[in-house]
Amino acid sequence: MARIVDPDDPRLADYRDLPARPPPRGRFVAEGTLVVARLLAASRFPVRSVLCTEAAFAQLAPALDAHPGTPVWIAPDATLRGIVGYRFHRGALAVAERPADADAEAVIAAAHGSGRPLVVLERVTNPDNVGGVLRNAHALGAAGALLVGGCCDPLYRKALRVSMGAALDVPWATAPDGAETFARLRARGFTLLALTPDASAVDVATLEPRERLALLLGAERDGLGPLARDAADLLVRIPMAPGADSLNVATAAAIALHRIAGQPRVVQ
Repeated sequence: MARIVDPDDPRLADYRDLPARPPPRGRFVAEGTLVVARLLAASRFPVRSVLCTEAAFAQLAPALDAHPGTPVWIAPDATLRGIVGYRFHRGALAVAERPADADAEAVIAAAHGSGRPLVVLERVTNPDNVGGVLRNAHALGAAGALLVGGCCDPLYRKALRVSMGAALDVPWATAPDGAETFARLRARGFTLLALTPDASAVDVATLEPRERLALLLGAERDGLGPLARDAADLLVRIPMAPGADSLNVATAAAIALHRIAGQPRVVQ
């Protein structure tokens, strides 16, 4: 542990000018006292260092006890903001090692045996939306998430923050080939539900209970692409008030997951 007064201290290179400089390859940044605490509790992410205020250090002390060899830098608020390069006020940051990329087949297999739904994001590039969907997936009992078609990295600093650390807990994997992913899900016996605002789609609340559901979610403006819609077994919608044509994708995911994850399950 060391107290920092100079924002140019060379030991803090991983934290300097975060908006302009992505972390070195193989690392990611966790932001906020709550997210850093979850990171410290997640043993599969080796933590390289922690940078925090005095108040945040007091909150994190029990979690830091489990990481006795991890450098901890303590700095005043003004110094911390000078290091990271923006108006940071969340108390703590940490740099951790990225694990090897998860295998999409392993995520599918685990979901298959769990009886819980799987979330599939297609071309969702907004970090707020990716983080929000993963937070809702964690809260509402989804088994995991697959990201196809170039989605935002769930361990990107902002996505991780919006997820409130759920991206550290929810099993997820990137799957560049959407067609192959949908074929794998079908081979495993998943029913693919494509969420859409189309009036002709089925009300998601009326679905019969079943196991092995995959909820397909698209980018907020364009929705699901033709590949995902064609692969789906069923188009489902959330009824909305007259004049409303869409919901934020994270909000829509929460409503749909509440409908399909909260039902008793029967094996098909």
